[in-house]
Amino acid sequence: MIWISLIAFFVSMITAAAVVRWARAHARNYGAGMPQRFHLGNVPRLGGLAVLLGLSSSWLLGWVQAEWGGPGSLKLGSSLIFWWLAILLPAALGGIVEDMTQRLAVRYRLFLTALSSSVAVWGLGLTLPRLGLPWLDVILVWVPWLGLVIVLLAVAGLPHAFNIIDGYNGLAGMVAVIVCLALAHVALQVGDRALAALLVSTAAATAGFLVWNYPRGMLFAGDGGAYIWGVVIALASISLVQRNAEVSPWFPMLLLIYPVWETIFSIYRKAVRGVSPGVADALHFHQLIYRRIVRGVFHDDESRRVLMRNNRTSPYLWGFTLLTVVPAVLFWNNTLLLMGFCGLFVISYVSAYLVIVRFKVPSWLRH
Repeated sequence: MIWISLIAFFVSMITAAAVVRWARAHARNYGAGMPQRFHLGNVPRLGGLAVLLGLSSSWLLGWVQAEWGGPGSLKLGSSLIFWWLAILLPAALGGIVEDMTQRLAVRYRLFLTALSSSVAVWGLGLTLPRLGLPWLDVILVWVPWLGLVIVLLAVAGLPHAFNIIDGYNGLAGMVAVIVCLALAHVALQVGDRALAALLVSTAAATAGFLVWNYPRGMLFAGDGGAYIWGVVIALASISLVQRNAEVSPWFPMLLLIYPVWETIFSIYRKAVRGVSPGVADALHFHQLIYRRIVRGVFHDDESRRVLMRNNRTSPYLWGFTLLTVVPAVLFWNNTLLLMGFCGLFVISYVSAYLVIVRFKVPSWLRH
């Protein structure tokens, strides 16, 4: 597992370096007037390509080891690797095309992530076997197709959730690393080494990208990176629950409650204002933190000042993520506690959002 992770890290880091060196021209396609833009200058948005090549290389080498390795190999069979790549590629390539051209409409990207989720259900037979509580599980018995619908929504929707929180240097990438490692930890607890290897190598490929993304801001993940993280993490979450009866389905729910609830809350507030959910704005939680909490940054160079302020935003959200990841890892088989923490997060998020919007943030938090 260590060696394929090293392969993922170095392939991703070297590819990212090549993108930074030779792909700056395409960055001019990203309009300076976009509301979610919080940086100066033209920065390549092809970090997803580096992550894709890094994790694909490590997965394929892991398969080679499984085919010709000894009894201690990770059992990354050709069927598993083939289907994971087949599921990942439609969404990932669609995101990368959008990053290069800025011309792939939202409906086409939604179609490609939906295609990925359909391949997951058809090729891997993914479904949600239980909801964690007896009275909820009865619903799955009465409505057996509900598990398939949840899988379709999860694999198609989580990439867009990661895209929403991908606003500042290191934010979505570090969240992806934290979630992948948490899922890998529980996978090892239940003896699922193959799934853990796929997740650790994904985290390593992301770390290779982060070398250039945080804190220097020389490369962005773009839609491609967000879609890769969303699809891989959704696949791993559902597979972990489906293959291991002791894992509560609310474990991945609590792990991912930040991007999931950010998406739900964003759709709600736009619907209240009569705005389409597909229209970008600058009212997401991380954007409010940037504008109303991270303010005390001084530097003579404007570009440097914006970069420093950008970098200081992400740690607030990393800490927010850890508030859900830590209890999720500690209580991964206790459904009631996991559900309780999910509810606590929703209350905390809405309360914090309202406090920031109403300019009632304590002075010590702004420093």
